[in-house]
Amino acid sequence: MEQKYEPGPEWYAVHLKSRHEFKVADRLAMKGIEAFLPQVERVRKWKDRKKLITFPLFPGYIFVHTTSESKNLLSVLKVAGVVRIISTIPGEPDPIPEEQILSLKKLVENKGELDPYPYLNEGQKVRITKGPLNGVEGILVEKLDKHVLVLSVDVLRQGVALTINAADVEKI
Repeated sequence: MEQKYEPGPEWYAVHLKSRHEFKVADRLAMKGIEAFLPQVERVRKWKDRKKLITFPLFPGYIFVHTTSESKNLLSVLKVAGVVRIISTIPGEPDPIPEEQILSLKKLVENKGELDPYPYLNEGQKVRITKGPLNGVEGILVEKLDKHVLVLSVDVLRQGVALTINAADVEKI
């Protein structure tokens, strides 16, 4: 009897309608689909007050953890607010390496000052060796005499920047 290969769940980037990130995250959760919406908190100032507001780190995108079976991908696409699953070849979604999602989760949980950062193809690849972000990998760049770790999400061609102590990283 021939055994059929069953691919395990992988992470995929999903493009959403503008300003639908939180609604889609809730709808996916109600359907039992694991989703990850990286969020950052920012202080917004008005004339009369200041308020801490939560924003999506990558506006217009959410990550889902599912298998590449067409019925599972279709259930994601049927969620109101979903535009498409990011893919290089139409109909074949590009999985995101687990390490990138784990590193992104660690950065978000750390609640450091994160800033969206342009995607980088070149640069020094490093791993943080100390502190709460131990194990996070990214690209080291210099910005106004400060060292910045850039975590790139290849599929989105976007990244996140975090100021770090250069002594806390090692070359990969």
